[in-house]
Amino acid sequence: MAAVCVFCASSKSLAPRWLDLARDTGRELARRGHTLVSGGGCVGMMGAVADGARAGGAHTLGVIPQALMDLEVADTAADELIVTGDMGARKNLMIERSDAFVTLPGGLGTLDELFEVWTTATLGLHRKPIVLLDPDGFYAGLVSWLAGLADTEFVRRAALAQITVADSIPAALDAVEAAIAG
Repeated sequence: MAAVCVFCASSKSLAPRWLDLARDTGRELARRGHTLVSGGGCVGMMGAVADGARAGGAHTLGVIPQALMDLEVADTAADELIVTGDMGARKNLMIERSDAFVTLPGGLGTLDELFEVWTTATLGLHRKPIVLLDPDGFYAGLVSWLAGLADTEFVRRAALAQITVADSIPAALDAVEAAIAG
């Protein structure tokens, strides 16, 4: 099975539905036999996805920078927790250790991670599937804006084709599995 990296919010003040989405994503990863790769935090959606994955019996790998470790927000229950020197090293290691990427709703950090893996894919540095989980149109404005950038040739249509938008957890993981199976 695959090591699936999940990017998502780490905010402590989110509505319960977002935490449920993350927990359910972790459970479905486990049910399908995948490993969870995460940002190594124990709060917000990041903590919920890891808890859900562990509850289902999945192996969990967290990658966290020392600065966040110092804030005591690390997922110390992770099966494997790697501490990096900085955020850049964290992202590089997450990309290296993952076979696919699923982005749940999130803010600036989540978008940073999404664009990092997407940019490196467009540069041919990896060929790993990237799925944007877009429940209830959370990312609809972003997706529409990016499509508009392709109309002006600021973004290549081939780059847009490198990301799959899914509206449910099963659809997102089906897309991951189909891409990995080739």
